[in-house]
Formats: sequence, structure tokens, C-alpha cells
Amino acid sequence: MEHDITDPLALEIDAIFNLACPASLKSYQLDPIGTTRTCVLGAMNVLDIATRRNCRVFQASTSEVYGDPAQHPQVEGYFGNVNPIGPRACYDEGKRLAETLFFDYHRMRGVDIRVARIFNTYGPRMKTNDGRVVPNFVAQALAEDLLTVYGGGAQTRSFCYVDDLVDCILAMMAAGPEAIGPINLGAPFEMTVLALAEMIQRLTGAGSGIVNIQLPEDDPFQRRPDISRAQAVLGWTPRVEPEEGIMRVINHFSATESARFTKVPA
Repeated sequence: MEHDITDPLALEIDAIFNLACPASLKSYQLDPIGTTRTCVLGAMNVLDIATRRNCRVFQASTSEVYGDPAQHPQVEGYFGNVNPIGPRACYDEGKRLAETLFFDYHRMRGVDIRVARIFNTYGPRMKTNDGRVVPNFVAQALAEDLLTVYGGGAQTRSFCYVDDLVDCILAMMAAGPEAIGPINLGAPFEMTVLALAEMIQRLTGAGSGIVNIQLPEDDPFQRRPDISRAQAVLGWTPRVEPEEGIMRVINHFSATESARFTKVPA
């Protein structure tokens, strides 16, 4: 069924995966008030359902709760460095408040929760105009357009392939109370944005260059999860290396957008 998560809903269900929120900067800044409502009212509504049904509920939180981190890599005990009034705050603070609600419902009402802080994730079926760095670069490279790198490209991100992330989410939901969280879910494959752009140029055989544009406000300079807790509690380690995962995205984009893009070399 299709339903706006900001509106209350009565359902007969056994478990809830709350993944409702735009996750790219481009998407969540289109309607920042709506993004905050989705994070906060959506969390309350799914928690109310979980309370009534006495069922387990998963919250997709985010690495953005750490803001522009002063601690690297980021561990779950780090409280973060978030600008509460900046243009990213609708998402950053919305997710932080959702975590607050989850743990308050757990403490006060006994709701069985799981909270994961998800780091940069990518995969084949992302939209080519999603606004996030992997689909941006792949689409631009296949079209022989300039790759747009924010700032000088020295900022780092750690990229997790979607299959690895889904495996860990399911493991978290199947685990006992030791997996309540928060738990960082992501891959420790840290690289600069410029290195990612150069990798995608190489893998696509793109002859286009790189253009530098202004860095967005409050853009984090470093981002890499400490996944010790996920490894210890869930026995999970990501398996898909960045080059393999990026190649899957390239092949998918090339096959589905062949009318627009140059074919990827065999």
C-alpha cells in the first residue's frame, strides 16, 4: 500500500523496517520541512504501531548524525558535530531526533528497537539524477560529460555496496537485544572523492575531464565508520570491494540507459 508516513496508520504487522526518508542532499533539501516531518512524525507513527503490535522496529538512521566529525573514524559513542540551523539540519537533526524517540520508546514503553547508522551506500538501481556522488559520476562518465567534483575533492567517503548493507540490516533484525544499537553499518573502504572520480573514469574509459564546483555548506570532510560493533555483535564484514561494486553500477547504467550513454568497454 502507499501511505504518507507522517500520517498515523493502523496495521496488523509482525515487524517494521523504517526506511522512509529521502537520503540525498539534493532530495531532502527540496522540502526541508517535509524531510523533518518524515524523520520525526514518521518515527513516532511507526513506534506507535510497534507499541500496539508489540513488534520489533528497525530505524534507518545515518552517518549524518555525526555531522562534520571531529573524531575519525566515527564510533557509535561519538556525539557528533552538527550545525542545527544549517541547510543540512533537516536531515541531520531529523535523524538525531528520530534516534531520541526510538530510545525513549524503548526505555519508557519497552518497544523492541534496532537503530542502525548507515554510511554511504550505493548500488545499480539508483537514479542517474539522484544527486549522490556515485550515480552522478557514473552517469556523467558514460555520457562523456565533465565529472563535477565539489571543492578540491580531498574530502573522503566510505562506500558500502547495497547487498552488504541489506545483509547486515537483516542480521540486525534477527539478532537479540545485544543488537539494539546504535550500530554503524557501512564499509571501511575510505577514499577521496577525487580518487572515486578517477576510478570511474578508468573503469568506463571516459575521456571527459573533471570540473570543480563550490563545496556545499557543512559538507563533512572525512567519513569512515568504525564497524567494530557490527563485527562483534553481528559477525558482519562487507564483502564487495569498491571497484567490483562500482563496475556493477556502471554495467547497469550502461545497459538501462544505452540510448543516452556511451557503451562501457568490455
